[in-house]
Amino acid sequence: MKKFIAGLLCFCAGTAHAQTVADLSKIENYLNNIKTLEASFVQMASNGTTSEGKLYIEKPSKIRMEYAPPADILIVGNGDYVVFNDKELDQITNIDYEDIPATMILANDIKIGDENLKVTDFYKDAGLTSVTLEYAKDKNVGPITLVFSNNPFALKQWKIIDPQSVEVTLSLYDVIQDKPLDEGLFKFSKEKSRSRRRR
Repeated sequence: MKKFIAGLLCFCAGTAHAQTVADLSKIENYLNNIKTLEASFVQMASNGTTSEGKLYIEKPSKIRMEYAPPADILIVGNGDYVVFNDKELDQITNIDYEDIPATMILANDIKIGDENLKVTDFYKDAGLTSVTLEYAKDKNVGPITLVFSNNPFALKQWKIIDPQSVEVTLSLYDVIQDKPLDEGLFKFSKEKSRSRRRR
């Protein structure tokens, strides 16, 4: 289960370069202005595992990740808590948002570089911008690296290190931003989950 949570939690930042106020403002404005996001993803871990699936985000705080077989995992966040459903094991676990670094991008008012969210690494070249962020007050939640394409400026990837020191990278493809999404995507029902699996 933990490697899939890492995908939700999760291009290397490379050598640190001094970021400017304009760089951080651009990242903040981009993340804060996302209303919805739909994308396909590929998740790769340093232990050799690879998974694919679909990602849906509606701000604030709603997320759905559908992992394709053989993973057969569903993650749904409705704003109050995150449900992890391992359909193969018929196992359901509730997780607090505070325990998942990547839920940071679901907020409506992200402030990078303040006393709560500090920049620990930054890299920028002609094609990519990468920033590593860490919660200053919560040492139990690991850092997250966000990677953006520069032209157009868009989120392409995030990366985390899970509690077992496995590096997990989630890359986004075929991204559709600010398209209205069905509210039912963010409501978890065990019976609906089983029905979708049988199709």
